[in-house]
Amino acid sequence: MSQFWKPGTEKPRILDDEEGGVLFLSSSFSSSASGYGFANIEKQRQRLPVYKYRTAILYLVETHATTIIVGETGSGKTTQIPQYLKEAGWADGGRVIACTQPRRLAVQAVASRVAEEMSVKLGEEVGYTIRFEDITDADATRIKFLTDGVLLREMMDDPLLTKYSVIMVDEAHERSISTDILLGLLKKIQRRRPELRLIISSATIEARSMSDFFRSSKKHQGLESEDLGPSMEPAILSVEGRGFNVQIHYVEEPVQDYVQASVSTVLLINDQEPAGDILVFLTGQDDIDAVVKMLTEETQNSRKNSSGLIVLPLYSGLSRSEQDLIFSPTPRGKRKVVISTNIAETSLTLEGIVYVVDSGFSKQRFYNPISDIENLVVAPISKASARQRAGRAGRIRPGKCYRLYTEEYFMNEMSAEGIPEIQRSNLVDCVIQLKALGIDNILGFDWPASPSPEAMIRALEVLYSLGVLDNDAKLTSPVGFQVAEIPLEPMISKMILASSELGCSEEAITIAAVLSIQSIWFSGRGVQKQLDEAKLRFAAAEGDHVTFLNIYKGFLHSGKSSQWCHKNFINYHAMKKVMEIREQLRRITLRLGIVLKSSEGDMQVVRKAVTAGFFANACRLEPFSHNGMYKTIRGSQEVYIHPSSVLFRVNPKWVVYHSVVSTDRQYMRNVITIDPSWLTEAAPHFYQQQRQNPM
Repeated sequence: MSQFWKPGTEKPRILDDEEGGVLFLSSSFSSSASGYGFANIEKQRQRLPVYKYRTAILYLVETHATTIIVGETGSGKTTQIPQYLKEAGWADGGRVIACTQPRRLAVQAVASRVAEEMSVKLGEEVGYTIRFEDITDADATRIKFLTDGVLLREMMDDPLLTKYSVIMVDEAHERSISTDILLGLLKKIQRRRPELRLIISSATIEARSMSDFFRSSKKHQGLESEDLGPSMEPAILSVEGRGFNVQIHYVEEPVQDYVQASVSTVLLINDQEPAGDILVFLTGQDDIDAVVKMLTEETQNSRKNSSGLIVLPLYSGLSRSEQDLIFSPTPRGKRKVVISTNIAETSLTLEGIVYVVDSGFSKQRFYNPISDIENLVVAPISKASARQRAGRAGRIRPGKCYRLYTEEYFMNEMSAEGIPEIQRSNLVDCVIQLKALGIDNILGFDWPASPSPEAMIRALEVLYSLGVLDNDAKLTSPVGFQVAEIPLEPMISKMILASSELGCSEEAITIAAVLSIQSIWFSGRGVQKQLDEAKLRFAAAEGDHVTFLNIYKGFLHSGKSSQWCHKNFINYHAMKKVMEIREQLRRITLRLGIVLKSSEGDMQVVRKAVTAGFFANACRLEPFSHNGMYKTIRGSQEVYIHPSSVLFRVNPKWVVYHSVVSTDRQYMRNVITIDPSWLTEAAPHFYQQQRQNPM
């Protein structure tokens, strides 16, 4: 193996830079190909930009409690740093190296890659854990990839994360809620466990604020001495990427329809540019499916030379085999076109991309605590995101980025940075996690970015009404602790607990499993009519949740057949996932002492259980409304039933919904009919103000 610095030997040459970080002069270390018999993988590893910083990284991790690594996506930091740490002995003596990612797809892809590089079986020495899927071995796993959210859940059993020697928080610039909570908690853990090393890795230049955040804990050290352990002063290391020059092209006039514009740009590149794969950034699955379909039709009609295109979608709900297609090399004489959400912006590195088409938009959550509605909105990206997207084109040779917006718009109107998710989200999940970890003074919690007080108050109010928090804002026993144990939104968890008393827990965990998945329907352009007909076969007058139970029953009767799914326009992979999640929930509920019982076809108790969880999302049809307008009981917001719901155009008088999406209107998704008297039964203190008004 190549050499690296070990404590007690001569240190590498160092320059302290004026900002308190550390810069390294590269010293020429001998590196011989390893004798493992897979020298080509070893050579590939040594060609990554991060390789020449290997010694520097290990030295900093040895001497500093927190190391902040700034490096472009594609520098190899995510796959290589955990391996360097293991080679340097950080996983000896049964300790574990953790690497967190904000996205599940990235966790799976990176873990597979590292296992392959180390020639080990995935799930043994290298493993991963995401929600509802644990591919690790408690005795064997030494490098563990996991989502930020899963690491937070691990803290419930082990608040100081004692089995980990180093925790690397990757893609910290994405600033997901879980990342921000995790950073705040890790800072607390460090005070109790000074030997724990943190590596915060980020693609953009948020290093300064991260450094200030971790530096501020110094005052709690008091007795710090250089000899007693690592320096609490965070070190910053910048890892140069291996980027080639990327030419940026803008449109002359603003684009009317970015979906159509994406298609024509891909065809133009294919006609006029030399070989090289294309990556297109769109907002979500619907847009992506539309573009995939349009390009596939173009390929089949194959005027000119578009027949060489291999068109592949990339979003978080993909099955394993579909992911593998994206990472596999492009066949000779073909050109791969990957149509992606912003997941490919930073989390995943796709080799072979030379051209990027950037729509300038992404789907973002925006929560309004006053109306209590969280919208998933298609919103313009920031300049930081635009630069990330363009950078994907310069990995293997000089590339080109086609931006479907004007240069003037980029220069003058785009915001510099995105807003951290914690400042634009519903905080119910976040509050319950902190409470479960014993952090009672939530307003005094040390956040990397402070959430809005209104959102915080609304979250406390909802949790109080769910019976999860008591009058002192502490977790109630047993309900609060049980809700915190179930890895689902608190409202879904509450539905499951209520179902246990109502005698329909079997049905509730099925509904919960379906609600945990984006959609169980097969989607695509041009199949709407057949899809609507298929839905009618399962549609229940009570609404979507009962419809899901009919589908689940049908799937079981068919022997879990993929043909049956295909015939009924149901996504087979989604149904398999529902089965897996349901099995996990069954185990969790049994552990919590919930007896699983079926309602034996009594749908009223099932609807009552849903109401017990989702009473805060109750709506009433406006009298004399011709267009199906509802008003939410709290906040009197105008909402409509989403066209995908089986209750679309049925417009029952009273409903509760699972979530709201906002396009041209606020649409309720996953809707069920209720009796208004159930609301005061389920949450008397939530609805007592309304009692005076006739319902």
